[in-house]
Amino acid sequence: MGQCVTKCKNPSSSLGSKSGDKEPGSKSQPRKGVGTGGRGIGHKEEHSAPSSKASSEPIFNGTKASDMDVTVETAMTPVSTMMGEQRKEERPADGEGPSLLRIEELFRHYKDPQEDAILEEGMERFCNDLCVDPAEFRVLVLAWKFQAATMCKFTRKEFVDGCRAIQADSLEGIFSRFPCMLLEAQGEESFKDLYRFTFQFGLDADEGQRSLQRDIAIALWRLVFTQDTPAILERWLDFLDDNPSGVRGISRDTWNMFLNFTQAIGPDLSNYSEDEAWPSLFDTFVEWEMEHRKKEEQEELLKRAVEEEERGRTKTDESLPSSTDRLETEGGRGSQTLGDH
Repeated sequence: MGQCVTKCKNPSSSLGSKSGDKEPGSKSQPRKGVGTGGRGIGHKEEHSAPSSKASSEPIFNGTKASDMDVTVETAMTPVSTMMGEQRKEERPADGEGPSLLRIEELFRHYKDPQEDAILEEGMERFCNDLCVDPAEFRVLVLAWKFQAATMCKFTRKEFVDGCRAIQADSLEGIFSRFPCMLLEAQGEESFKDLYRFTFQFGLDADEGQRSLQRDIAIALWRLVFTQDTPAILERWLDFLDDNPSGVRGISRDTWNMFLNFTQAIGPDLSNYSEDEAWPSLFDTFVEWEMEHRKKEEQEELLKRAVEEEERGRTKTDESLPSSTDRLETEGGRGSQTLGDH
């Protein structure tokens, strides 16, 4: 698992150093004296222990040196506190979970130079580094978990919120979540949500599409049913390929109802009823399928009849003597007749 990701690209080396994971170091500079007594303060800090006598401490503008030290230290405290708060924002309050800084860095590595999103080119690199095919089911499931609005694109919000949802902030982390995501997608309610998401995912939002193009719908149906393929699916896709109804697009209602169709109607379609509230395209499909099955049955019967006829001819030919055997038999009879004479 991790080996595959490492083999493709080492995220830690390709994405650069983790900015923000480490506090910028700062060395305290030696404090110089104030006014003409500065030399005395420096000498007192380095070589003399603090004295309990008030008269032994130099006073500048009415302020003791020790009080000045406290004032300087107090002024520096908010800076370190602020850095600590910045570090706390990197991870959740409980100290566990993904790092927001690493997620943001991962996003920037693949985002488009002109747009604040991962587009087609960046998506290809992202999938390549994850060792997955952009057209495979795992990528669809990842897009579902990221709640991506359209194919071949992750906005910053989708990517960040998605990584937080699956608790991952690196390529290895995302890859390691695939088994859990695939298992989750097998649940009845989860798959229903994934199935309905897939329709919206396939629409071209920029074009304002409200229905899926027929060829895209065919590809997405085959993809979304990768883990559990209904028995009727290939016949349905063959019907759409043949396209006797001249279908140009698949509506959301038809898409959603097909899942119900696969769950309610048996593979032989015997319990399908046109009186029920199915889309009209399903009526056409069932008619087309029954006609095709009837034609296939007739072709199968004809094929069997031809095979039976061929087998009958073979048996008849085997039961008849060959021409050589007949000549030998007739020749033997002729010799016997001449011998009798």
